[in-house]
Amino acid sequence: MSWRGAEKRVALVKGDGVGPEVIDATLAVLEAVGASLELVPIDIGYGRWKRTGVAMAGEDLETIRSCHCVLFGAITTPPDPDYRSVLIALRRGLDLYANIRPFSAEGIDLVIVRENTEGMYSGVEKLDEEEATTLRVITRRGSLRIAEKASQIASEREKVTIVHKSNVLKSDILFLRICQETARRWDVPFDDMLVDAAGYNLVINPGRFDVMVTTNLFGDILSDVAAGVIGGLGLCPSANLGDRYALFEPIHGSAPDIAGKGIANPVGAIRSAAMMMEWFGDLEKARMIEEAVGWTLAHGVTTPDLGGLSSTKEVSEAVAKRLLI
Repeated sequence: MSWRGAEKRVALVKGDGVGPEVIDATLAVLEAVGASLELVPIDIGYGRWKRTGVAMAGEDLETIRSCHCVLFGAITTPPDPDYRSVLIALRRGLDLYANIRPFSAEGIDLVIVRENTEGMYSGVEKLDEEEATTLRVITRRGSLRIAEKASQIASEREKVTIVHKSNVLKSDILFLRICQETARRWDVPFDDMLVDAAGYNLVINPGRFDVMVTTNLFGDILSDVAAGVIGGLGLCPSANLGDRYALFEPIHGSAPDIAGKGIANPVGAIRSAAMMMEWFGDLEKARMIEEAVGWTLAHGVTTPDLGGLSSTKEVSEAVAKRLLI
């Protein structure tokens, strides 16, 4: 999808916890790279829910739909049965069925392609004093869409690995078969692996993977494993893609324990903005942001989670300074 020459209207959701801090850092980098965006601030999330009893209203979703995409910080999801996840609501409301999470480090270059709208996050649940039930929903449509996206990405790389648990879960037999059929149709080399074996191999031999495609919960968990392998959650970006809309966010959570301390790692959010610029078709600005981030990390300007002494602002300032050279 290309928006060259078009108005780039971006819904800006700073969110909760460290979300505002990493988004402010990201905006400084976008300004330095010369991104031309119309930003539409939207206050949704746990903070708003505590103030008003509503995390996201219907009119908020309509405002977001009037934009091309969302730049998203982080939102707290409390263990309260009355609270509905804003992020899941956005993924469903905008039909963002593909969660793309790239991971790169020395000797590692892989992409996890995660189905984003069904599986264990179907929302079909029951909770009472004696039993709690969540329905795992795997559909042909959902499996086919994510298989197509993974095969498309793999067609420009090397191969795709289908991650599943079909030896135990009957629903994964359908998912596996559709992914295999789709990879054959795309003429993409593929293999498959049980999810527990995939988690093990991500730790001991991550270089064996190129593109991994899997269901919602498995992709959520494996992404955090991959983040740990390359150095931490704070480094990792993601894109939530649909046929019309997109949402870009770091994969880390709201981290309320460090909110306001100025030490949150902004790199995942900044790299998410680079993915946003690529989605808009501005490949040069995306490349420039990634290069500036790489230079900053290589020169030891890092936050405490990576063993550094720099603040959130100092990291973003270093990235922005590199862009202005």
